[in-house]
Amino acid sequence: MTRQQKLLTLNLFLLTFVLGTSEFVMVGLLTEVATDMKIAISVAGSLISAFALSFAIGTPIFTALFSRFSKYPLILALIVVFIIGNMITALSGSYGLLLVSRIITAVVTGVLIALAMAVASETMPLDKRGPVISIIFTGFTVASVLGVPLGTYIGQWGGWHMSYWFTTLLGVVSLVASAATIPRGLQGARSSLKKQIKLFAYPRIVIAFFIPALSIGATYSVYTYLTPLLQDVLFVPARYISLVFLLYGVVSIFSTLIGGKLAARNGLGKIPYVFLAQAVILASLYVSTGSMVGGLVSISFIALVVYLMNSTMQLYFIDWADQHVPEARDLASSLTSVSINVGIAIGSTLGGFVTANIELIDLSWSGGIVAILAALLAFINDRFERRGARNAYKEEDQLRGKTTKEACGSAI
Repeated sequence: MTRQQKLLTLNLFLLTFVLGTSEFVMVGLLTEVATDMKIAISVAGSLISAFALSFAIGTPIFTALFSRFSKYPLILALIVVFIIGNMITALSGSYGLLLVSRIITAVVTGVLIALAMAVASETMPLDKRGPVISIIFTGFTVASVLGVPLGTYIGQWGGWHMSYWFTTLLGVVSLVASAATIPRGLQGARSSLKKQIKLFAYPRIVIAFFIPALSIGATYSVYTYLTPLLQDVLFVPARYISLVFLLYGVVSIFSTLIGGKLAARNGLGKIPYVFLAQAVILASLYVSTGSMVGGLVSISFIALVVYLMNSTMQLYFIDWADQHVPEARDLASSLTSVSINVGIAIGSTLGGFVTANIELIDLSWSGGIVAILAALLAFINDRFERRGARNAYKEEDQLRGKTTKEACGSAI
């Protein structure tokens, strides 16, 4: 890789770190937001669901609409909107305004992530795409390691509004770095929304889309309500909550890095077993919360498996679009992050239902059931891929045989 490519990779990592911090810090601030707004914790949790749904709905639509524009000015313009969205969040004095600001930020975040992945896949050497994409995804995990605990600490110290002034400042830093490193020659592709949406006409894409969604949904049924779970079930003192998020984030870094290696070694065939392990780990939380140490060990293992499938699925979507619907490449770049946010919406909604109607600890086995569903879809998709590969091989073999016969006939 050239020096410019390394700097670009570093900047795209920074961008996803900033975006991830802005999105995920709300998880650590639910109690503060609920208290300040005088709303139930489940209502505060709906802010996470709303962000995820807005991300999931808005990202593919606006990514497809914006794909015709040159990437350099488009990325800078969207970062400016991101900064404004975080400023509105920081100034929000009502639940309604806070909700609107999070929706605006969600849509912009989704398109920026899709563009970051597209820029990486277009500018990096073919053999470096997997590692670079895993580094970009690592920005989200480092957001869990540094951004979320730091934002949570700032919110507990100076009020949750201060946390979003912090993310606003991070947005400004990212704007300056992007202006200096994003290549200016990356042109858009003129294509209609209708042509790009053809990507979803393939059943395998639809099945694959819901694999990360269900896996992340399984984790986020617990993670969204991790703060009350730590306080009310494990009895972790409030001053140590940010340290637990730090532990979660540190472990999740290894999840992303291992996921990059998994993508290079038939990741599609291995992730069904990852999801089965995820189901067991989530269910174990039901028993391990009998002690603080046991509960923290289970939470660490939840973090270890959460991002293992990211790089595999990202490359799968991009490569599929390259082969079948090249004009939808940018849209395909957004599918993993969109699927993840569908999963966040599923998980936070499920978590809200469980906390409102059953017990906090029941988040564990309910998340495990969702992980089993992810494993089933992954098994089905892998079987389709294997069957498709066999059929392609047979067709190639038949074509080779036909060509050989024609050659022999000509010789005779």
